[in-house]
Amino acid sequence: MRLHPMHPACWVLHQLGDAGWRIHDLLSFTRASTLVLASRDDDAPVVLKAGFGSNHVLAELDADTRKAAYGFYWYAELSEAERALTREDFQHEIAMVKAAQGLDHVVPLLDEGGTDRFDWYTMPFYPEGNSRRLLAGAARDSVGTSAGLRLLADVAEGLADLHRRGIVHRDVYQENVLVHDGRGLITDLGAARRSDSPRGPRARGPEVHWPPEYATGYDRVTSAADVFSLAVLTYRFLCGDIPRHGHSHLDQTLPVLRPLLATALAQDPRRRPSMTDLRDGLRDAAALQLTDSTVRGR
Repeated sequence: MRLHPMHPACWVLHQLGDAGWRIHDLLSFTRASTLVLASRDDDAPVVLKAGFGSNHVLAELDADTRKAAYGFYWYAELSEAERALTREDFQHEIAMVKAAQGLDHVVPLLDEGGTDRFDWYTMPFYPEGNSRRLLAGAARDSVGTSAGLRLLADVAEGLADLHRRGIVHRDVYQENVLVHDGRGLITDLGAARRSDSPRGPRARGPEVHWPPEYATGYDRVTSAADVFSLAVLTYRFLCGDIPRHGHSHLDQTLPVLRPLLATALAQDPRRRPSMTDLRDGLRDAAALQLTDSTVRGR
């Protein structure tokens, strides 16, 4: 892996190297965090997420380097108070992942630690990556449709388990669904909140996978928000488009799923089905598609 020496990720990678990590690849570098493939000693590589991104790095550089680095990659310098708050946010994320330990369809935490400037935690490495390619809207046969629906049902199972533990994910979309042996796993609990405690700003949006209630009560949304977001993913998988204009492509979805998706995409969260109902509907639809493929193959 080669990075320009002025790339602000270099500072984070150097800190991880000093902490004993061997960096194999830079997977993601955002304003808030850094994701790398890394290993220690002779252990297999894992995914390490460091709560330190481009917005943090500027203050760590000496004055001359700071001038050169600023123009290389857009980022802003946070105040010490702002950096302390973002560190608290990342520690909250670690706490959420730990609270979800042992769930079959949620990516587990393997280890955690930190430096004097930031914290990190590690997760298993899944070479198949996220679900964007698998769920991309494209012509597919019954077997492919069944596989995608089964993966979405796995996601629903993972989210239902989180809800039973009092956690609302609040950021369900393709990049936060990983694929392992064809099965789906939920990751990235950075936006998650405990259902008994408000968290975050009152309003957020818009994003295509977010429900309408984020505009007025993001800090208090219920598990129904995750139902809406997963229904958007399902709609995109089946229709190759986002739900808009009154879900105009809903008639292109599988007949067995149409009533369920219509209610899951309801503007009023009180009208939406439970996550377990959505999971069961996705599983049933996946099984029907597989049966259809078997019958056609005879």
